[in-house]
Amino acid sequence: MTKDLTEGKPLKLILKFAIPLLFGLLFQQFYSVIDTMIVGKFLGSDALAAVGSTGSVNFMVIGFCMGVCNGFAIPVAQQFGAKREIELRKYVANAAWLCVLFAIIMTALTTILCRPILEIMRTPDDIINQAYSYIFIIFAGIPAMMLYNMLAGIIRSLGDSKTPVAFLALSSIINIILDVVLIYYFKMGVAGAAYATVISQIISGICCFFFMRKKYEILKITKEEWKFDSHYALILCGMGIPMGLQYSITAIGSVILQTAVNSLGTVYVSSMTAASKLSIFFCCPFDALGSTMATYGGQNVGAGKIDRLGKGLKACILLGAAYSVIALVVYIFFAPKLSLLFLDASEVEIIANAKMCLIANGMFYFALALVNIVRFMIQGMGFSSLAVFAGVFEMIARGIVGFVFVPIFGYRAACFASPAAWVMADIFLIPAYIYCVNKLKKQIGTEKV
Repeated sequence: MTKDLTEGKPLKLILKFAIPLLFGLLFQQFYSVIDTMIVGKFLGSDALAAVGSTGSVNFMVIGFCMGVCNGFAIPVAQQFGAKREIELRKYVANAAWLCVLFAIIMTALTTILCRPILEIMRTPDDIINQAYSYIFIIFAGIPAMMLYNMLAGIIRSLGDSKTPVAFLALSSIINIILDVVLIYYFKMGVAGAAYATVISQIISGICCFFFMRKKYEILKITKEEWKFDSHYALILCGMGIPMGLQYSITAIGSVILQTAVNSLGTVYVSSMTAASKLSIFFCCPFDALGSTMATYGGQNVGAGKIDRLGKGLKACILLGAAYSVIALVVYIFFAPKLSLLFLDASEVEIIANAKMCLIANGMFYFALALVNIVRFMIQGMGFSSLAVFAGVFEMIARGIVGFVFVPIFGYRAACFASPAAWVMADIFLIPAYIYCVNKLKKQIGTEKV
């Protein structure tokens, strides 16, 4: 059930690992898109704007939790590459204890503070109650989200990118059914969409847990290995917390931008929401390539095969560049039709605004490809703290656009906020990667001596 990424041609390995990941991400975004589509079609544009207005703060919190889980999986990948099974199991056990702690703290804080945050973000009065109903339930479901992401991260660190996809497919189907039942038949409004998401996450997490117990002999943790160990916990936090902060710092810029867009009115919030939902769906290949490079980098560093890092990076960048061109072409010709997934054909202004945003983003997708590929590679190599600074650059770029340019140029400026963030992050990440490789070469050379 495991896969060693330290042997074989990098391009072939990356493709075989990334394709199942891509399907998993597509399933994940598919039920997110269905959520939005059902909300927009059944509940109207105000409900769509309410859900969309929570997107940045949702990303800030959920992104932190997901980043922590992905960071916890990096030492597991490194130990798997080094063939140290006892150490691997100790990292898994301590990651489990830490996830319980983080889930309790994050759930308590976010459910208490979500209403004040929405008010600070100047969420329009006509949608703030619906926005609160939606995001409160999502935050209450943080433990379910962390359960799935932690277990899926561990499974991927062992080279198995297929298993989590199967459970995501199952949860996607359940989510869609619950969306229709809770929103259309039980008239639960946006809260129904939130409940459907949380319940589906619980199911996928539980499925991962029982599958791991049955299928992975390498994860049969003994009573002694289950003991909490501060040494392992500190290493895990050193990987996980910076990775989580990277997501949150990036999201702070998104919160600033969302606040600026909120001030423009509900029409522009709906426009940005529709464009963002489509963009997230089309960006799944970049996320898949990034997650692949985290595992690829972790295993090869653990095995001491530094020469394979550059080969894998080049192969992955080639794939990212090819897809960037395809995505832009699709946006140019089909963006208005795609927007009809969430909007009624009569909402001409919102559809036109969504197309503008999509094309502005699509022109810079190669920069986004580099952000994901290089940043996740750096994290997989064990330099999570350094990768945080890429998030800082993204936050600064989005913050400048939100504070300075949106008040002057309006919605058009908001459309170029993410491209500006990606370019700024790349300016930092490319030299950072070179530094990390050189440092690892020196470390391995010293160990050999």
